[in-house]
Amino acid sequence: MVRMLAKSLIKDPLGFRYYGLATAYAVAAYIVGFAGLFSMSWVVSVLATVLLAHGMIIAAYMIHECGHNMVFNHSRHNAYLGRFMSWLCGAAYGTYEDMRYKHFRHHVDNDDVVWFDYDGFFERHPFLTRVTRVLEWFYIPAHDLIMHGVMVLTSFVIPQRREQRIRNVAVILVRGGIFVALLIVVPKVALLYVVAYLIMMHVLRFMDSVQHDYGYNTTLFEYVKPPHKGDTEWEQRHTFSNPISLRFPRLNWLVLNFGYHNAHHKDMNMPFYRLPELHRVLTGNDPSRVIPFGAQLKLYHRNRVQRIYNSQPEDYPKGDAYLRTAQTGRGPIGGNAASFLTSF
Repeated sequence: MVRMLAKSLIKDPLGFRYYGLATAYAVAAYIVGFAGLFSMSWVVSVLATVLLAHGMIIAAYMIHECGHNMVFNHSRHNAYLGRFMSWLCGAAYGTYEDMRYKHFRHHVDNDDVVWFDYDGFFERHPFLTRVTRVLEWFYIPAHDLIMHGVMVLTSFVIPQRREQRIRNVAVILVRGGIFVALLIVVPKVALLYVVAYLIMMHVLRFMDSVQHDYGYNTTLFEYVKPPHKGDTEWEQRHTFSNPISLRFPRLNWLVLNFGYHNAHHKDMNMPFYRLPELHRVLTGNDPSRVIPFGAQLKLYHRNRVQRIYNSQPEDYPKGDAYLRTAQTGRGPIGGNAASFLTSF
């Protein structure tokens, strides 16, 4: 009976196993990790913080899988799971549908389609830019905190989202009320939750930062036909894979194989557990076709301040030159704030 029900609901035969495990892990890691924050032992609290952060990371990547309708046969079931996961990873202030729409525009348009012009925002607020750069030097993801602030107040900041204000306020009251209560009663728990959330921010933007070499366009609500829409060859040349490891592929499950990004853009309906095989077909697992993990770490460290309000120069590497430069761990490679969790 369970197998028949799963077959009627789950899109892929292996999905019940892999998506079931990923969902169960995200929920269990969140619950156990959060409970561990209350421990009197700092060793347990630190381990719980890491576990909680990873639970939120998996929840975020499950939103991505649901957004591509890869879990269930029916989009409404994917939406149910995606909305639930958005509560776990703190992305529930906006709507799941808005996140999904923006991310699909990224795939269909071969573009980074946004509403929020953060380069323009930093240009208009030089003092805030300096503060952001200082905080980023200390590895505090201030740029992403600004984006999160916009997300929290989405219906008050984005005119096109005004009809969502009742829902937006309700989410703020629920999540904000719980956090304030924790801050008053058990401030250590509130602080460690913030640390876990910052870890999630770092991991998500670390994976996103080198996967494309193009900038963004503020055409989310004012559609302008993108120049490379439908050009799959261009899409592959300007998309880059950054797996954690090719030698130990199971390590990539820590981020649900999100580093196999060329494979994902080759077939955006391919579930995460099938991406390694598609990557092998596309590249033969040739290490020269990916950005190695060590180079990713160097780029993330060296450019952590430069990425803030850093318009691409005319000689910015593109295509194969971008890949070769990124593989050295040097150069002005990598971006911020391009996340499937933000709907603007």
